[in-house]
Amino acid sequence: MVRGGRVIDPASGLDDTRDVLIQDGRVAQIAPSLPVPAGARVIDAEGLLVTPGLIDPHVHLREPGAAHKETIESGSKAAAAGGFTTVCCMPNTTPALDSPEMLDAIRVRASEHASCRVFPVAAATRGRKGEALSEIELCARAGAVAFSDDGDVIASAGMMSRVLQAIEPTGLAFMQHCQEPTLTRGASMNAGEVSTRLGLIGWPSVAEEIIIERDIRLNSSIGARYHVQHLSSGGSVEIVRRARAGGQPVTAEASPHHLLLTDEACEGFNTLAKMNPPLRTDADIQAIRQGVADGVITILATDHAPHSADEKALPFEDAPFGIIGLETALPLYAEALVASGAIDWPRLIALLTIEPARLCNLDARGLGQLREGGPADLTLIDPDLAWTIGADDLRGMSTNTPFLGRQVRGRAVTTIVAGSVTHTTGSRAPVTA
Repeated sequence: MVRGGRVIDPASGLDDTRDVLIQDGRVAQIAPSLPVPAGARVIDAEGLLVTPGLIDPHVHLREPGAAHKETIESGSKAAAAGGFTTVCCMPNTTPALDSPEMLDAIRVRASEHASCRVFPVAAATRGRKGEALSEIELCARAGAVAFSDDGDVIASAGMMSRVLQAIEPTGLAFMQHCQEPTLTRGASMNAGEVSTRLGLIGWPSVAEEIIIERDIRLNSSIGARYHVQHLSSGGSVEIVRRARAGGQPVTAEASPHHLLLTDEACEGFNTLAKMNPPLRTDADIQAIRQGVADGVITILATDHAPHSADEKALPFEDAPFGIIGLETALPLYAEALVASGAIDWPRLIALLTIEPARLCNLDARGLGQLREGGPADLTLIDPDLAWTIGADDLRGMSTNTPFLGRQVRGRAVTTIVAGSVTHTTGSRAPVTA
């Protein structure tokens, strides 16, 4: 039982002090002042937020093919440490997740080793090469929760149209990595004063915007569910805003680094700040935050992208793009969005629970919400806990983040998946009544 916490369930609108009784991996009862069953394990949640388990719809677990960076086992431990009870893994593995057999392999591996729920996103094209459709309908039947060629854009407009047409009947979303390749060839950071000063090829924001604009136009007569991954440009916010206002089925996500850091973090050729899409300007940050506040951006996702220290130690132009994010996302979101006044805690919780659940059709499984009879996936958050992000806080295999040493506020102190505690921080472990 979880006692005396502020229960926030955006799906139902509940925001009040409640007890939550858990039995057999399900939520048995949510009510004030419930009696404690004999022998029950009790978590004192006074002063904590009790929320549906957090969901990240965009992570890279690197398995198969790059187990020196991350595995399903290590990545799910990182997720649990950050308060995430569900993650959706991207298909840019080796081989790609482009067949029912590959999706089944992920399911089996996760069932044996994961500390949270893991759902696969299937590749939209074979081998993610953008040349031929993958087995869309079969992958949907095999448990794909969305489709994407993440890591690469589908560059051909003709192929993109075929992808949208093939995915639309499944009811699943297509997640686009928005990067026009001819505008970004050889680029390693945002095009601007910093890239000029460092002598690096710049990556213009229009390279993102032009793909979103193209895809929305292609989709206008198809009506597939279309999702913009890791939006980084203020111009992109406006494109998505217009599409949503016009009734198109378009959603978008923002990541912690694009809400907090500018391209100035790349000074000194700091490869830990090398992202795809790149860090941009303060004006872009403000536009993205406003997009969240306005409801244009409805989902938060880390784009957790582990890399080894040796890889990130390469010269800036040769080092891989990416940052880890699962363990540190929650306080960074709170800093960027709650502390800034853009949104409040209930809306932040919605962006991390029911909204991503709807994106990936996981709400139909009861995920992303707290309701009696539903899965007992819960995250307990101390919104006032001040701490400094350190290497000891990281549970994954990689440490590639520029946020080490940052002082933050807010932390997931207990993570519960199907009624089992998968991570605790501090003194919030259950005690037997």
